[in-house]
Parts: sequence; structure tokens; C-alpha cells
Amino acid sequence: MKINILSLLFLAISFGLQGQTNQYSISFENAEHHEAEITATFPSLNPGVLSVRMGRSSPGRYALHEFAKNVYNFKATDSKGKALDVSRPNPYQWDVSGHDGEVKISYTLFANRGDGTYAQIDETHAHLNIPATFMYVDHLSNRKIEVDFKVREDLNWRVATQMPQVLGTTYTAPNLQYFMDSPTEISNYGIRQFTVDNNGTPQNIQFVLHHNGTEAELDTYFEQVKKVVLAEMEVFGELPNYDYGTYTFLACYIPNASGDGMEHRNSTILTDKEGLAEGGMKNNIGTVAHEFFHGWNVERIRPKALEPFNFAEANMSGELWFAEGFTSYYTNFILCRAGIITPKEYVEGLTGTFNYVWNSPARQFFNPIEMSYQAPFVDAATSVDPVNRENTFISYYSYGSVLGLALDLSLRQNGLNLDDFMKLVWQTYGKKEVPYTLSDLRQTLVQYAGKEFGNGFFDSYIYKSDMPDYAALFASVGVVLKQAKGKPYFGASVNVNQFGAGIIQRNTPIGSPAYTAGLDSGDVITAINNVPLTAALSFNDIIDQFKVGDTLKVAYTRFGIPKSTTVVLTGNPAYSIQLIEKDGGKPTKQVLKNRKSWLKLD
Repeated sequence: MKINILSLLFLAISFGLQGQTNQYSISFENAEHHEAEITATFPSLNPGVLSVRMGRSSPGRYALHEFAKNVYNFKATDSKGKALDVSRPNPYQWDVSGHDGEVKISYTLFANRGDGTYAQIDETHAHLNIPATFMYVDHLSNRKIEVDFKVREDLNWRVATQMPQVLGTTYTAPNLQYFMDSPTEISNYGIRQFTVDNNGTPQNIQFVLHHNGTEAELDTYFEQVKKVVLAEMEVFGELPNYDYGTYTFLACYIPNASGDGMEHRNSTILTDKEGLAEGGMKNNIGTVAHEFFHGWNVERIRPKALEPFNFAEANMSGELWFAEGFTSYYTNFILCRAGIITPKEYVEGLTGTFNYVWNSPARQFFNPIEMSYQAPFVDAATSVDPVNRENTFISYYSYGSVLGLALDLSLRQNGLNLDDFMKLVWQTYGKKEVPYTLSDLRQTLVQYAGKEFGNGFFDSYIYKSDMPDYAALFASVGVVLKQAKGKPYFGASVNVNQFGAGIIQRNTPIGSPAYTAGLDSGDVITAINNVPLTAALSFNDIIDQFKVGDTLKVAYTRFGIPKSTTVVLTGNPAYSIQLIEKDGGKPTKQVLKNRKSWLKLD
């Protein structure tokens, strides 16, 4: 038989590469009890101890989650099947010694939370966030990885992931960073897809949906998804060139899931308890818009502080007001531009976020950068001791969102717009995949809008916590901003239970009437002006009977001890936001033109 020398060379190279490939497998025989059996083989090792770790954090999250808590039945053997010694230097690491150049580990994983951070295994699906599922070896992070998802054929499961397929149920990742960033949905899902011409390069957009609904519901929802994709593509002028030519939405709208959305490089996780027919059609499309926008802003327009992502520690960035916040600004904005919600719904929908940010006492303590630094404490982080976030923290999602709104409307008063600024950031950093710093963002705004404008915006609203002149900005697009100063304000969230006890639900805001009067979370209000509270009236209804400036005698108990205080009602600081037409006003031709340009109305 004639042997081709080039073929032999190719085979030798292939076998050599395979020797440097870490092999994983996962099976789900005990899915009904939320367990998976996982193996991993690490070949071609240098002598010495091999440290195998379970991740503590996950791409897209900034807090610690300690995934090792759900791992047990750990074993390690060498290439001949000999059991190896294992020691535990810390709660998330297994040190394996005495190997012969290869280590094979096996362990059981318990997983029962279906969202963007954790994993869930049951008879309906295997929903896998990779850091919550697979162990890794840090110093082997540049190795290629192959993983065999041993699906439950009796449940008609199939694999969906941004990893490219090798063969059958085996998929591959070029390195650890890509592997950890590749969530995987294994279920009897439905799928829809379409192709977008991206400057001559076709990009496939596929929507994978695991749900209990109908094919017709999926068809209807997918039409909305397509509108979102195309509207966001218009912002940047193009799609990213996805690594393998495909972007995959991985959606689970099932009763056993938990509501969430989590971006990844070429895919995103979308989870919710509601099916499409139960409100999910309307309630979840915003998450689609938010997470897909991240394909540009955060995945490729990437803060330098998050590169490379550290799976062993909390990840902190001072740019989240931009990465998450500006993405949040575009979320409902895109739905309006795509015709999924009306301009009235969009404008009035700004009210809750606007009030949350600008009426928060927290601005006296932290600017948007410092709010971003708190992500490891708030981003799905848990603690048992009470905190004072009502007074000290504003979500960088919300803070950045209202700053994005202000920047957009301010730019438009100068013949510019936020879309073109985002395009410039994309072309300068995202498309080239050059991680940016806060200083880079500032300089890019200076480049786009001029030194005075760019430095002024950062000095006033990013490095400080000043409030832009929203009344004037809104007026330029025919939107009215008003405060309800004529309505009385007590300054506490109070729930009156069936026994007429008014329980203060959370910390009272600094400077509010209730705070000034010494009332605090957990206090139980029993009477106002000697009139006992009753379950027949909500607390707000009771307060609305009075006027701004009235002094109320408040009887309450704290730790079971009767007390009293006086509360002087002030004007309600809450804002309302609405189109000028709702008040009977009429926008001028120029204002109407500005609004149509802003919302891209026909």
C-alpha cells in the first residue's frame, strides 16, 4: 500500500494537538434529582501537583458565587486508572498528586437554578452555565477543550451552544476563556433563524427556545426578535463578525426557570418563569434587546478592567455605568424604534428609573464610577447582614441609563447624537477588540463632540454626581417633566397588614420626613393623629388626606416598645414624564422633527 508522506505528517500533527486537548464529558442519568456526572481528562502534564479548581465567578457577573458548594463525590486517577491522592488547600480547589503525566477526574454536580449564572438539571432540560458546571486547571487555560454532552435521548434532548460542533454531541472551544463563556442548553427545544448580510459577510442569527408553548407563539415572538436585531444593527452600522458566523439566543421560558438574562460573546441566556402566552411575549422582549446590545457593548467594546476575566475572584470595573447603563438606555429605546412599544409607552416608561436615580440620597456618597465599583456586592451577590443600599447605592444599570438619555438629548441639541458616538466607540475599540479605559471613553467623547462638551459631561456627571437639566432636554423633543410638589410626602414605604399594623418595609431615605422624625425599617405604625390604622385604607391613601406642611403625630412600636414622634409632610419629590400632547400641548414643527429623529419615527 502506498503511503502519502503529507498524510502521515497531518496525522502526526493531529495526534499531537489531541494530546494537548483537555477532554470533558457530562451525563444526566439522575436528572430527576438534579445531578450530573462529569469527567475531565488533562493529558501531557508536567510532573508535580495538579491543581483543579471550581470557578468562583462567571462572565457577565461581577460577584462571587462559589460554585464549588454544589460539587461532591470527587475522584482522581492516572492514565492507568490508579487512584491518586487528593488534598484540599481551600474550599474551591483540589490538589492531585502522584500522577503519571495524565489526570482524569470525576465528580457529581447538583444543579437546580435555571438562569444566567447557575446550572439546572432536571427531566425538562440540562441548562448549563459553564463555570457553574465544569472544573478547570488555570495554567492549562490556553489548551483546546472538547466536551461530550451525553444527552438524554429518551427525552429527545439536543445541544445548543455557541461552541462549534466536532461530531455528534461533542463540541469544542479554542481555550478556557471561550469555554467558560459558552452557556449550553440541552433540551427538546424549538429553533428559528435568519441570515443577515453584514458588509458582505453572512451572519446567522438563531433563536433557540425551550418552552411549553406552541410553534405559532415561537413564530410570532421570533418576528419581534428579528426587529430588535435589525434595529440594534442600525445603531452601530453593522453586526459584529461572530467567531463562527452565528449568534445564538438560548431562551428558557419555563415554570422551573428563574428570570434572568446574561450576555456572552456569541450568545446570550434568556430565562423566565412565564411562557409566551402568559405574558412572556411582552415582558421578555426587553431582555432580548438588552442582551443582544451587549454583543457590541461589553463583549467587544470591553472595559480593560474585565480583561482577562478572572474566574477565581470578584471582577470590578468602574465603567459599568457605560457598559451596562448605556445598554439599559438602549433597551426600551430600541423597542420603541422597532415599533414594539409606542412612543407614549417609551416616554412614560422612563418615569420609574428617573425617580429612582434622581431622588436617591446615594448621589451624595458615590458618583457613577463608584456605583460601578459596588457591582461585586450587588450583582446577584448575597449577604445575611442588613445593608443601607436605599441610601448609599444606585444601580449602575439605572444611573447609566438616565445619563445615556441625557447625553443623547444633549448631543442632539448640538446636531449630534448618541448613535454616532456609539459607532465611533465601536470603530475605535470594539471592532478592533482593544479594551478601553475610562480615560479612553472621555477622550472619544471629546473627539466626537468637542473638548468643552466632552470634558464638561465627564466632569459634571461621571466624576461628580450633578443632575443634567432634564426639563430643557425633554422640552427639545416635546416631553414634559414635572414634580408632584403639591402632593404630601411621608417618606417611608409602609404596608398596612390585616391587623391595622403599618410596617415600614425598608430603610427610610435620608432627608425624608420619616427619616428626620427618626422612623426606621421594621418600625410598626399603629396610629396617626390618634386615629388607628386600618386594613381598609392603604398607607398612601391615609397620607393623601393631609396637605404639604401638615404635622402628624405618629404612634408606633419598635422592638415591641410603644413610641411616638411627629412627622412634617413635605412636597412629593417624584417626577412625572409624559408627551406634551397628554397635557393638551402641541409641539412645534421643530420639536416634532427633533422627536421623530430621536425615536426614528416615520
